[in-house]
Amino acid sequence: MAISRMSRRGLIGLALAAAAIGCAIGSSAIGSVRLQADQAGGAQNQVRILKVRGDVSLIQTPGGNVTVLAFPQGVTLVDTGGADTADQVLSAIRSLSKQPIRYIINTSVDAGHTGGNAKLAPVGIQVTGGNVAGQVGTDGAEVIAHENVLERMSARTAKPAVPAAAWPQTTYHTDSIKLSTLYHGDGIQLFYAPNAHTDGDSIVWFRHNDVIATGDVFSTVAYPAIDVDRGGSINGVVDALNKVLDIAFPDFRSEGGTLIIPGHGRICDFADVAYFRDMVTIVRDRVQAMVKKGATLEQVKAAKLTQDYDPRYGSSNAFVEAAYRSLSKGKK
Repeated sequence: MAISRMSRRGLIGLALAAAAIGCAIGSSAIGSVRLQADQAGGAQNQVRILKVRGDVSLIQTPGGNVTVLAFPQGVTLVDTGGADTADQVLSAIRSLSKQPIRYIINTSVDAGHTGGNAKLAPVGIQVTGGNVAGQVGTDGAEVIAHENVLERMSARTAKPAVPAAAWPQTTYHTDSIKLSTLYHGDGIQLFYAPNAHTDGDSIVWFRHNDVIATGDVFSTVAYPAIDVDRGGSINGVVDALNKVLDIAFPDFRSEGGTLIIPGHGRICDFADVAYFRDMVTIVRDRVQAMVKKGATLEQVKAAKLTQDYDPRYGSSNAFVEAAYRSLSKGKK
């Protein structure tokens, strides 16, 4: 059957809208809501809500992705975005659930992922016991993270200073920690990713919904952000990506199955992470080969080791420098 001109335009419009949403996982992105708020100087920031799977949704913010698990007794968040979009994120959460925010899990210390803590945590209710449905608890959501996140947030040398309301109250120092389904809405498991993006990264797996939130060890819009000054390393990023692949299950030929939410960018699957892991590994090996030959940082940058990936991921200067520093152990 021939498609009319109006039908073609309609289909093109739908395709462009889907591309703008940036989600390649079939029916997982079934809705999108844009919320705007005026900022200083008249500028506007946008947050966008995407349905992921089951009880899990994604709020995309300029600072980073916020994962929302809405369950009958409350809301569990992974990251909170930046401070400048906290009000918008709260409005987006309220559009998904009227229940209180119970728990906030931070994947790292980055302000783009923890900046909303100070706004969102105090308006929540932390469950401390008794009947969950009866709202028995204390003021403020419980913030959970690796212990290195708390150490960096609470340090007297932290610049800018982080308000105590944003600090984690619960930390872990083991390879992983399991959170109960009853209180947190799903069987949630946190995996420590040592010395990856930073020294306090967590990968968060929603086991029943089969969704993984990776934080900044994975992105679809840029090269990895490796903060060497805060314990990050390129080998740690490779290990973290391999950990995500260990947890995830594909449906068929490495595609579908577990849905993966990066720190920045679109919803992904196993194949997307594998491609990114391969890219990081290849660049790591190229930089390592030059380091072994005694090359300087300037020589490594001049070699344009990432030129085959730059059209997709943009500028690689910061990534290459961080890779060089972490592989050469501070060699200048």
